[in-house]
Amino acid sequence: MTRPGGGGPRGGARAPGPPDWSYVEPPGFVRIAFQQVPEGKAVKNRLHLDLEAPGLDAAADEATALGATRVGGIVTDPQGAFQVMRDPEGNEFCFVSG
Repeated sequence: MTRPGGGGPRGGARAPGPPDWSYVEPPGFVRIAFQQVPEGKAVKNRLHLDLEAPGLDAAADEATALGATRVGGIVTDPQGAFQVMRDPEGNEFCFVSG
């Protein structure tokens, strides 16, 4: 989930390249690459990213401004807290802290 000409919710600049392939390198994080495929999404995604965010509400608000939606509220368990999100195509990811 990146915005044209910008980065994603973890920061970093979107790298220039062909319209069907791009990557973002958030500071202090690994490179995350995105490649468009010709087939449509048929089932639940098989990759789920957990992105560390000390401020779950702020991270969720920023992702929402980019087109994501919250799935329920913030959940707290013995390991910390997390907020489940869906990107504009319905792929789930979480912001986590703790």
